[in-house]
Amino acid sequence: MKETIIVRGAGDLATGIIAKLHNANFNVIALETSQPTSIRRYVSFSEAIYNNQFEVEGIKATLCTSSNLEKTLSQGIALLIDPKAELIDQIKPLAVVDAIIAKRNIVTRINMAPIVIGVGPGFESTVDCHAVIETKRGHDLGRIYYQGCAYPDTKIPGNVAGYTIERVIKAPISGELKVIKDITSIVDKDEIILTIDGVEVKAQIPGLIRGMIRDKTFVKKGMKIADIDPRVEEKDNCYKISDKARCIAGGVLEAILKLRSEINE
Repeated sequence: MKETIIVRGAGDLATGIIAKLHNANFNVIALETSQPTSIRRYVSFSEAIYNNQFEVEGIKATLCTSSNLEKTLSQGIALLIDPKAELIDQIKPLAVVDAIIAKRNIVTRINMAPIVIGVGPGFESTVDCHAVIETKRGHDLGRIYYQGCAYPDTKIPGNVAGYTIERVIKAPISGELKVIKDITSIVDKDEIILTIDGVEVKAQIPGLIRGMIRDKTFVKKGMKIADIDPRVEEKDNCYKISDKARCIAGGVLEAILKLRSEINE
């Protein structure tokens, strides 16, 4: 029987992890909030919350409840609304992976499962979890820390084609978002890409809209709501798990396999 891993979160980085674990022949259950706010929606299993089912790179995630969990797992990824991770005690998985990417620990404890992995800043190995995976772009991306922590959050996005903070669009006010230019749209600098309660939000650089929060979402001031990739020729990447997500996923899989072998010794 396949071993089960629970992943907290189903945004784009978590989706890379979920896909990697699924392809490595684990049963994977993803836990999300009732209203996820993923930016890279086309590569986020969290979209199944709104659509009941969502496919990324040929892998299907299906929204379910604990009553039809087993049947759903036989067909692919099972996605449940469970922000407090209450299902963990019922399932007793081999591993729990916190991939919420909140830059802080949201109720993940080292005793939740035989193997607990924290992804990104906010976790300390041997205290909150058994291993931490680096999420900062650069030489250490995907590195596993069995002692210590990942790099702290710099609040500066990774460099893509010479752009960092300009790539990311944050909400100037709180309110309901209306999408004008959605994912895969090519935009010019200063072109209006969305509004929030009528306030226009413009692109800060020319490029390809790679991420955009769902239309009619209520957003808070300062919240990340969109991102622009200056590489307009890479439109197909809007539908593919990113290099960053795959690298982090490789670290998660390696850590689980290593820690599992130590448990079985």
